[in-house]
Amino acid sequence: MTAEIVPDTQHRGLVAALPQPLRDLAQLARFDRPIGWWLLFWPCAWGLLLAGGESRWDLLLWFLLGSIAMRGAGCVYNDIVDADLDRQVARTAARPVASGRVSQGMAWAWLLALCGVGLIVLLQLRWQAQLVALGSLALVAAYPFMKRITGFPQAWLGLVFTWGAPVGWIAVNDGNLAAMTALYAGAVLWCVGYDTIYACQDREDDAMVGIGSSALTLGTHVKAGVAVFYAGAVLLWALAFWLLRPDWLALLALAPAVLHLAWQVLTLDDRDADNALARFRANRTAGLLVALACWVVGNA
Repeated sequence: MTAEIVPDTQHRGLVAALPQPLRDLAQLARFDRPIGWWLLFWPCAWGLLLAGGESRWDLLLWFLLGSIAMRGAGCVYNDIVDADLDRQVARTAARPVASGRVSQGMAWAWLLALCGVGLIVLLQLRWQAQLVALGSLALVAAYPFMKRITGFPQAWLGLVFTWGAPVGWIAVNDGNLAAMTALYAGAVLWCVGYDTIYACQDREDDAMVGIGSSALTLGTHVKAGVAVFYAGAVLLWALAFWLLRPDWLALLALAPAVLHLAWQVLTLDDRDADNALARFRANRTAGLLVALACWVVGNA
């Protein structure tokens, strides 16, 4: 099959300039779509900053590198498991493994290389945080199968993709685990919300193939569902802030993030794939705004 650059790539010129074998590996790890690693990174930053680790810029950089590598590893693993399904969906049929441009053996080798980078990052953390990070492996391994057995695989993705929040917290702080738990729970709902938006692009194909998604489950109530998930996320983040610093003024730090998430919901057109993709990508900004709020409250 002729190699294609997927429509939602954000680095078309750079990807196109790569030799075909490197282009295939870059696309397999989604290096051309950085939104994924930002969404994986921000919860790590939230946990670190809210727990009082604002001076640990070294850890922030390690978390960013780890997010790039492990998001890539997760995508490779997902494409290996989902190759048969991907061939049946228009948006994913040209993926390197599904199309046959990358063999299963090469995909596994690439997966191990990316995990090696993740291991280097893991070794930079204290042992308590290492144990927490390793606790996500079972969740990650099970995720690709969730769409086959549930109509809400985004809930499982939320558990997996925001695991960095407790890792970042435990990397610098053993205390106030209630606040950490509230932060993580809010992150999970945020992830369910933005991935529901993303799933709007694939509703027809998912229904045809027979796999589940929150966009299909919610039907005509996608916008309301996303609003509920985002509202729940905000309430849980506010609870985390309150448990750490019981001051009404501290909650104002969340105001920019609240306004941004409200804008996403109000302007979302879940029947327009371009609109849904843009609102999904806007969560890179949402993550930054929550990180700034965590920095303000955690540094107080």
